[in-house]
Amino acid sequence: MADTDINRTIETVFRLEQARLIAGLTRMLRDVGLAEELAQDALVTALSEWPTSGVPDNPAAWLMAAAKRRAVDRLRRAKMQERKHVEIGRDLDDVRDDAVGRLEAALDDDIGDDLLNLIFIACHPVLSQEARAALTLRLIAGLTTGEIARAFLTTEPTVAQRITRAKKTLAESGAAYEAPRGEARVARLASVLEVIYLIFNEGYAATAGDDLIRADLCGEAQRLGRILTGIAQDEPEAFGLLALMEIQASRLKARVGPDGAAIPLPEQNRARWDRLLIGRGFEALARAEALGGADGPYALQAALAACHARASRAEDTDWARIAGLYDRLSFVTPSPVIGLNRAVAHSMAFGPEAGLGLLAPLEQDAMLREYLPLYAAKGDFLFRVGRYGEARAAFDQAASLSRNTAERNFLLKRAAACGLAGPIAR
Repeated sequence: MADTDINRTIETVFRLEQARLIAGLTRMLRDVGLAEELAQDALVTALSEWPTSGVPDNPAAWLMAAAKRRAVDRLRRAKMQERKHVEIGRDLDDVRDDAVGRLEAALDDDIGDDLLNLIFIACHPVLSQEARAALTLRLIAGLTTGEIARAFLTTEPTVAQRITRAKKTLAESGAAYEAPRGEARVARLASVLEVIYLIFNEGYAATAGDDLIRADLCGEAQRLGRILTGIAQDEPEAFGLLALMEIQASRLKARVGPDGAAIPLPEQNRARWDRLLIGRGFEALARAEALGGADGPYALQAALAACHARASRAEDTDWARIAGLYDRLSFVTPSPVIGLNRAVAHSMAFGPEAGLGLLAPLEQDAMLREYLPLYAAKGDFLFRVGRYGEARAAFDQAASLSRNTAERNFLLKRAAACGLAGPIAR
């Protein structure tokens, strides 16, 4: 295997296993910053050794063993507690390339999942809501500071500072590195739900790279959501979020064409939608509503997704109901992004002029000044009313803001279609 192929393999394996490495090391060392650093050290070691020795049979186990060796060295140098040193050293003896790559459970918790444990730990109340979300997106989803900044409509330096301060605050606060229970868990639930939601969103529409979707992130978010509903059986928003993810994930195979280009919702082959996931989503939504959570933010979004899932054809979509649901959602959790989605829904229910009317005030919002979906929506509204020159400018602006190859190509095609549809305004 050529060095370039090996390097690509290493990067792929690390992207898939990074979160589990950090979660296991955090549980062992009780220091999230050190855990992330050791995981990166393992990557550097792999990049150095695998081109010569070859890719091991169990690369995930190899990376964990390498990280744990580094941990042992750190513990020796720092003269940390002898008990921890012995525990890690003894565990290391049992790790081989064909061994299981995850650490055995060391904490007394009832969650039973390293990654979900790590999310609960990182969502400690000692951190601000923004810091919790940024830190967990960095650790769990492996997003760059730039990608996180775009998710929060803020700047990259701001996100970098949040992550650095969050690690420092956790290290200095004396916070227990263990999953909370009882009321402490309930207090962190909203932040945990937000993080899982953002992880899913990044998988559903990747902010950077060559691929439009990252199915691995969607699958991981769904898995975490299922575990969460098992330990929070009376929390309607946990079921609302799970319903939303299951229904949205049902469309993944239909969202991208053979060439990697995006396929808009109205043009998707609905026969390719996963009916099993849709059924699971409907069940979770019914549970959320039965628990009295019909007007929760995630339950409302799940209800919106359910409207599309129930329509066997695009023309059967109940856009009036969708517009009404967005009216409710914008009242429950007002935000510029929800306002934008509401404008799209109203454009479909009541015509593109209605969408343009709702879009006008949003264009003045500083948070949306460089928000790609705003310009994509504007381009669509303008195209539908026959203002092709303005539509083309909007699509070009949207494409210039994209860092995802498939998405950018799709927007450029839409811009080109404006020139074919009519004269370009001067």
